[in-house]
Amino acid sequence: MISAASDISSPVGVIAGGGAMPFAVAESLAARGLAPVLFALRGACDPDRVGRFRHHWISVGQLGRATRLFRSEGCRDLIFIGTLLRPALSEIRLDWGTIRVIGRVWAAFRGGDDHLLSGIGRILEQDGFRMVGIRDVAPDVLMPEGQIARAMPDAAAAADIAKGREVLGALGPFDIGQAVVVIDGHVVAVEDIEGTDGLLARVARLREAGRIRAKSGRGVLVKAPKSGQDLRFDLPAVGAKTIEGAASAGLAGIAVIAGHTIAADSQAMIEAADSAGLFVQGLPA
Repeated sequence: MISAASDISSPVGVIAGGGAMPFAVAESLAARGLAPVLFALRGACDPDRVGRFRHHWISVGQLGRATRLFRSEGCRDLIFIGTLLRPALSEIRLDWGTIRVIGRVWAAFRGGDDHLLSGIGRILEQDGFRMVGIRDVAPDVLMPEGQIARAMPDAAAAADIAKGREVLGALGPFDIGQAVVVIDGHVVAVEDIEGTDGLLARVARLREAGRIRAKSGRGVLVKAPKSGQDLRFDLPAVGAKTIEGAASAGLAGIAVIAGHTIAADSQAMIEAADSAGLFVQGLPA
């Protein structure tokens, strides 16, 4: 992928899912003098917060309506950001623009989330738009390299981090997940369809049930993009809620790939980590 950072045109279309990140990206764009236009996905995007920005509502399956709105707003550059629960094809209300490319849409759905988003992105690019990534439009919301909280990983945590990166590198081609929990060299849980919050809740339950014998304050959550992933789509993300989940799971900290991981409300995340005594490490790519 060639970076488009030096050639971003205003306005930028933000295809907005759930969570805080679409609004953090919009604010970052505005601070850099680029006008954001949010295309809010029904059932996902926050209807109260989106009202602060110029926006339009679109539904999953409305490629025709979406492309007309992108063009009417003059948005050449587009970014997908935010959470989205993958719908079943039977739940999508198709418009003619989607029916026209239904074969490619069906192919995009037959894979993991990265495969889905990159597939839809390719369809939009064939219609003359350009998909860009967080690194292009809002690099300030990405995790920096190094330690960003007071706590530091010890030798055991460093070994767990290395093991976690190795595991994620092996799993990446299967498009399974972007996170793993390693405790004292043992892989105790891998992210699946439930996401990182569900992964950490599962580890907490395993501790409560006595299935994890290591004492609290050991083990690491490691997150990384999948190998070969198009970094414009579905980057891993962490925030204060991740820290809360890691603390409940009895971990020592979290480690993520710097520059390739979204840090949602980093100040709140640092405060939560310092309060819980967890380390937060940005790893070199």
